[in-house]
Amino acid sequence: MLESMTGYGSAEKVENGLRILAELRSVNNRFAEISVKLPRQLSNYELDIRDLVRSRFQRGKISVFVQVQAERDRHIPVVVNPDRVKAYRDLLETVRHEAGIETPVSLEHLLKFSEIFDTESRTEENSELLWSLVRSVLPDAVEALKTMRRREGEELSRDFAARIAVIEATLADISRLAQENLEQTRMRLAAKVESVAGRDIAYSRERLEMELVLAADKLDITEELTRFACHNKFFLEELHNHESGTGRKLNFLLQEQLREANTIASKSQNADISQLIVHIKEELEKIREQLQNIE
Repeated sequence: MLESMTGYGSAEKVENGLRILAELRSVNNRFAEISVKLPRQLSNYELDIRDLVRSRFQRGKISVFVQVQAERDRHIPVVVNPDRVKAYRDLLETVRHEAGIETPVSLEHLLKFSEIFDTESRTEENSELLWSLVRSVLPDAVEALKTMRRREGEELSRDFAARIAVIEATLADISRLAQENLEQTRMRLAAKVESVAGRDIAYSRERLEMELVLAADKLDITEELTRFACHNKFFLEELHNHESGTGRKLNFLLQEQLREANTIASKSQNADISQLIVHIKEELEKIREQLQNIE
């Protein structure tokens, strides 16, 4: 089953007066690239989150956002640092005295310095509590992203199958035209030999057979059509493969399909067949563009 690299997933949980929101966004990328944005209290757990996400995704640029919000009636988790308040007050008094300013130091002046505030005590205990909540929410967000990527992958799979069906029908037309092309070449060579050999039937037959063998060898695209059909078969089978690396395998098969298409166009030496090959390559190009979004 195909999985797209584009998607979004989120999950949230409210517990102990806290609301935890985890969001994941994913876009195309050649490898698995994971960026994490966390509240400062959870910075020590960034590596754990990276490992958790990386274990579920093979490719894609995935951004992880975790937000922690306190309920409205919850007390503010900030306390005043008395030592810093006194230190900044003394510093400002010194500046005022040296500058000859009579205006006294006020609360407004002290509030310019954010260092006078500290987060609540028991920071380590609080971060462990937050991490336990995030760890219970994050897998749900990951699964939501996984579900969306699979859903888009299913849509792409149906599109690929439809385009392969169009290619198969076009190859059937090419096979028919190739037989007609060979028969027309046979008739043209027979007329050519007849004009050269006159009524020498033995000579005409021998010359005709030699020319036909050479022409058949140059114009025969049976081998290319057979290989193309095999690539199409493997491509369709790979659409339902649950193993990792499906996108890379499909890209390889696509390159082989393009190779066979180019060979058929060059060997057939037929304008109608060349036109049909252009149509096939247009379908393959559309597949190639979409494959860039497959994990």
